[in-house]
Amino acid sequence: MTAPHSRVRATRRSRLTLPVYAYAFFEEFILLYPIYALLFAEHGLSVAHISVLFVVWSSTSVLLTVPAGALADLVPRRYLLAVAPLLTGTAFALWSLFPSLWVFALGFVLWGAAGALVSGAFEALVYTELEHRSAASDYARVMGVTRALGVAAVGLATLAAVPAMSHGGYALIGVASVAACVLCALSALALPEHRAPRDQGSDDEPGYRETLSRGLSEARHNRAVRLALLLVVLVSAFWGALDEYVPLLALDSGVPATTVPLVVLIVWVGVTLGGLLAGPASRLPGRVLAVLMALASVAIAAGALLAGYPGWVLLGLGFGVCQMMMVVADARLQDTITGASRATVTSLSDLGVESLGITTFLVYAAVFTALGHSAAFALFAAPHLLAALLLARRGDRDAPRDRHREDAAVH
Repeated sequence: MTAPHSRVRATRRSRLTLPVYAYAFFEEFILLYPIYALLFAEHGLSVAHISVLFVVWSSTSVLLTVPAGALADLVPRRYLLAVAPLLTGTAFALWSLFPSLWVFALGFVLWGAAGALVSGAFEALVYTELEHRSAASDYARVMGVTRALGVAAVGLATLAAVPAMSHGGYALIGVASVAACVLCALSALALPEHRAPRDQGSDDEPGYRETLSRGLSEARHNRAVRLALLLVVLVSAFWGALDEYVPLLALDSGVPATTVPLVVLIVWVGVTLGGLLAGPASRLPGRVLAVLMALASVAIAAGALLAGYPGWVLLGLGFGVCQMMMVVADARLQDTITGASRATVTSLSDLGVESLGITTFLVYAAVFTALGHSAAFALFAAPHLLAALLLARRGDRDAPRDRHREDAAVH
């Protein structure tokens, strides 16, 4: 008697997860990812110039993330998710056709705006749809697979970039990247979205300012939400900035430019595994997660200092734990949000990540100038110990305890 019901539930869930997984894959299947830093360097940009471009990228996201998050609480989120990759594709097309410092900067503005549109909207849509299917407890597993697919797409794009670069150069790389963005937009349009009656034009529908105010108020007054936001920022910001410099770290360690994509691939295998383990990890005690986070900090620092293949493996393992913890922290955040402005609250975590990322990019350039890439990586691995400390002190207390019971009660 339960088998047909289980099949129906699986079918309903696949209507969400299939386009979600497709979106995650095509969003990251960008052949430019492993080599765009090399494209910049080839056109005369220094590490300082590249860091400034990263700041432009992050600054755009900082300015637009929360406003875009509030917008995602008012309009269909899947439409915003469809527009975002089209903006990114436009940036890649401009880089391929008119490579120069100012065009690179414009591309990062478009890319930053795209990231702001996705910020909050993607997580809120997935969580709300799972909740609609009485499956909110599956969020960490679904998002872990989603992140893993995104990383796998980066790996496949990295592998594809080697022959594509040999046969078609940056032109072919650009065309393939734009095509992936178009497929990503089409995947967004296939996403299901169930919106509450108040979101469909009812008389008491809140306006933009009220929606924004409600989200900010929940983050300010709900202690569990505040701590969950802080954990997401500490887990995500530093390694998320460091991964942009992995190709340059490899070059600085003596790796030939033609094999840099393979180094990136080794690192991102670990990140993929981290995403796949996010579901089981979400059920671990906070103190265990704290130990794993501390070990990740050590692995990132040691991997950068060792370099060579043992170093790349350690770096991948450290990044993998960070990826796993990023999903777990996001799941805890989603579970603590009780108001209607879910995308707005979620976007605040991205605001914190991007703001801290700007500081990281600026300081990284200075540290690199004085000490080199390896020492800079080791230095910026240390803040992950703060995330480990927060997990050790608050992880179990602030983890939602009633989520599975609430899902079971619905059934």
